[in-house]
Amino acid sequence: MTGSEAEVAEGGRTAIVNIGDSHAGDLAGSPIDGDAIICRNGLITWIGPSGQVDPDGCDVVLDAAGAAVVPGLIDSHVHVTFGDYTPRQRTVGFLESYLHGGMTRAISASEVHVPGRPTDVVGVKALAIAAQRCFRDYRPGGVTVHAGSVILEPGLTADDFAELAAAGVGLAKGGFGAFDGPRGYVPVVRAAREAGLIVMVHTGGGSIRGSLELIDADALLEMRPNVLGHVNGGPTALSPAENEALVTHGHGMALQLVQAGNLRSAIHISELALEAGCPERLLIASDTPTGTGVIPLALLRTMAELVSLGPLDPAQAVAAATGNVAATYRLDAGRIEVGRPADLVVIDAPLGSRASDWRGALKLGDLPAVASVITQGEVRFVRSRNTPPPQRLVRLSAGVSRPLP
Repeated sequence: MTGSEAEVAEGGRTAIVNIGDSHAGDLAGSPIDGDAIICRNGLITWIGPSGQVDPDGCDVVLDAAGAAVVPGLIDSHVHVTFGDYTPRQRTVGFLESYLHGGMTRAISASEVHVPGRPTDVVGVKALAIAAQRCFRDYRPGGVTVHAGSVILEPGLTADDFAELAAAGVGLAKGGFGAFDGPRGYVPVVRAAREAGLIVMVHTGGGSIRGSLELIDADALLEMRPNVLGHVNGGPTALSPAENEALVTHGHGMALQLVQAGNLRSAIHISELALEAGCPERLLIASDTPTGTGVIPLALLRTMAELVSLGPLDPAQAVAAATGNVAATYRLDAGRIEVGRPADLVVIDAPLGSRASDWRGALKLGDLPAVASVITQGEVRFVRSRNTPPPQRLVRLSAGVSRPLP
């Protein structure tokens, strides 16, 4: 993945140099092949040694000063509505605030919190298409939002899902529909999957008025969605025996662990997944904004909990919020490789921590410091407003005669 000196001399909009530790987004936490990255036109175009980077050929140079670079975090359970606003918590700008927690992409878990949301077939299709269209080019603070998740309701057919897929809607969510019981979802989930939609289904006890009282393991194993949404509870968890059944018999279904769920259950499911040899099924998400609140550092907090109190190592925790999510949702993001989207996070141990790097911070249960975030190849900020400052001083500079963004 390294480039030649000629490729480097060609120049680029943004360069990140003097990278210390790195994590390419895979479960092994493989380092990138070099300590510098060049981004152009929103993509990673070169990875190699900092000594080959000509700052005069770059618009902006970010000196990581030995801090680490990991892929931008992807939150696979965000209840977006329209714009950067949540009516559930009456908060404006929550997505841009999540960016300061290292989240560069949000995946809609359905626009169920839209006030007066429709429940008829025409209405739920229209809502999903409208949300998908609204976020297609709108990136609040630089966050990419994969919106438009059709809420599964009785009456939806294979033709409806084919229409949605043709319109660009690729997501579906079960758990809020007017079905008599969980098994009413079975044919609808199957039809949505056959049309190519990625289906997430609510796991555990009900979360809001109108949702089913309980969707248990037996029903989920019969439905077989792509993603077991908040499998550790949203907020009420299933029993340990049901957790074991979903891990043992739920081959191919992602295990989504959320901050707004049950921590004890999240640790148990993580242990089961590692014992079963399927860590790639683990996803770390927030399940916010909900009654639990708006939590800008939700992903980092869950990572710290599952590393310091649970069985995950730091590399597995990052993969569960990056590469694993990308593989499950068929995204080209989530990895640091040439040709991939230039969504990157510079992280470090927080100032005052006993740890000397981000891995050590997670092991202690400290939240890593977000030193900088790059999305679509653009530096969005240097130093998060939501995490403590990093131990290493990350600096931003412009190329010759080029102003900073």
